Amino acid sequence: MSDFFKTFDIWQILSSFIFLFAIIDPLGNIPVTLNMERKGVKISPLKVSIATIVILITFLLAGEWVLKLFGVKIEYFAIAGGLVIFLMALEMILDVSIFKNEGLEGTGSIVPLAFPMYAGPGAFTAVLSITAEYAILNLIIAITLNTIVLFGVLIGTKWLQKYLGTTSLYILRKFFGIIVLAIACKLIFANLAMVFAG
Repeated sequence: MSDFFKTFDIWQILSSFIFLFAIIDPLGNIPVTLNMERKGVKISPLKVSIATIVILITFLLAGEWVLKLFGVKIEYFAIAGGLVIFLMALEMILDVSIFKNEGLEGTGSIVPLAFPMYAGPGAFTAVLSITAEYAILNLIIAITLNTIVLFGVLIGTKWLQKYLGTTSLYILRKFFGIIVLAIACKLIFANLAMVFAG
């Protein structure tokens, strides 16, 4: 247990927090949330946040076991995940639609907000991919911090839309898209090097 807490690294937490924040993209998804509310869907920020953190941490802890079950090394998953994240970054930067998130109706706080919009395939891929380079403790902290930010954004959605404006949110999405693209390239090439070296 003491060895687990010795892995605490503020730089890993900061780096993984920014990476996951860009993938989860609570600011970029504000228009989606507002559109759902306009349609009469009641959204509970607390339920969305709890569901998101539970799904992501469960996948973080059990995901590697699932890979071992299928005989897939984490490095190979990281490469595949890097490619998926690369495509997600292109979506953010180029305003193209590559992935489709289709949720069930009538469960707005959980589906499609918590899953698959915030804790969806992109976040799953990102979380499991970066376990090859980041300690579990630091990732749990980063996920928790992201969930706190998500909760704050959901509470203040209308305020953020009013004071940041659509243009500012659009620019933020582009900015984080470039960050995600750079991290995707790092994941792909770093893990390719590990595969060839090993």
